Amino acid sequence: MNSKVPFTELENRINRFRNKMDESNPEWEIAVIFSKINLYYFTGTMQEGMLLIPRSDEAIFWVRRSFERALDESLFPNIKPMESFRDATGSLGDLRNTVYMETEVVPLAMYQRFQKYFPFTSVKPLDTVVAAVRAVKSPYELSLMEKAGQIHKRVLEERVPQILREGMSEAELAANLFSVMIEEGHHGITRFGMFDTEIIMGNICFGESSIYPSYFNGPGGNRGMSAAVPLLGSRERKLKEGDLVFIDTGCGVEGYHTDKTVTYMFGRSLSDKVIAEHRKCVDIQNEIAAMLKPGAVPSQIYDTVMEQIDPEFQKNFMGFGTRMVKFLGHGIGLVIDELPVIAKGFNDPIQEGMVFAIEPKKGIEGIGMVGIENTFIVTPSGGRCITGDHPGLIPVY
Repeated sequence: MNSKVPFTELENRINRFRNKMDESNPEWEIAVIFSKINLYYFTGTMQEGMLLIPRSDEAIFWVRRSFERALDESLFPNIKPMESFRDATGSLGDLRNTVYMETEVVPLAMYQRFQKYFPFTSVKPLDTVVAAVRAVKSPYELSLMEKAGQIHKRVLEERVPQILREGMSEAELAANLFSVMIEEGHHGITRFGMFDTEIIMGNICFGESSIYPSYFNGPGGNRGMSAAVPLLGSRERKLKEGDLVFIDTGCGVEGYHTDKTVTYMFGRSLSDKVIAEHRKCVDIQNEIAAMLKPGAVPSQIYDTVMEQIDPEFQKNFMGFGTRMVKFLGHGIGLVIDELPVIAKGFNDPIQEGMVFAIEPKKGIEGIGMVGIENTFIVTPSGGRCITGDHPGLIPVY
């Protein structure tokens, strides 16, 4: 069994949430958390239920299933069982004003059931408040992410070259890679906050598969298993001499992720031009990492970097064809795609303890996606990489 989230950690998270709510929504009276990831963040267990956080009273975690497991796993001080929302009504009485809720993730039917037992006049979102609180990691959280980063480094930089063999399919590589990552300590899932986004590991591709169109909001693509499951990798695409291998996957320990992309040259070297394009992406990563200091503004980092890239290189940069994404990196933690984002519109200064995955990549016709991604902790001297320092295009021949 994994260790419990310390009580002081849970207490600090609730206090930081209350302070942030006081700052951004001075009139708030009550907040409710339903999503399992946020429940885990605030209570240390991922059970079905709701966390009620009144402004001027203690928070209560009402658990439908499993109450016994919640008690076993969590050091949260106030956990109570419930069969339905009706069981929790006596703790607060009627609500006649505004309730703050995760409007990005709560289904309408759940909202209506909750309102039936807790009458209120309006709802407002608390998603950005929770995101802001989660964005700054504690030493406890950073220690878990550093463990994930070490696993990531070992697997992608050291073990993958031993796995690759001519004739294996993308799906076979993905299955082998998953097994190795679990063996090394990966928690077995790659979580995203993006609505209705499924992922197994990430994009695991040979050649042009890595620039195939995808609904996934990232620079790389993935043909996947089928139209019904555009994930993992193709059974039909087999590894052959001269292929560029592209692996972009998450790794996690006790809920906390790192994100890393490594490329490989299988059988023989790619052309000097392709290698030069890749190295340019590595240089851009290192430039961004140097800017990850407290007080830096994500939108300014984005603008500064993009303005320095010549128009010719910008073709197929951060995507392929018309499918370019408009960011250079993203926050990461309990999900891969946390806030803030290195993109236009993110104007709040970054803080020490934030963590970013930086991923400059470029699609090349007939070859696939070159580039790199690593995970960096914000420090006064710039981003500190926790996922290894290999520049990629690892030769396997």
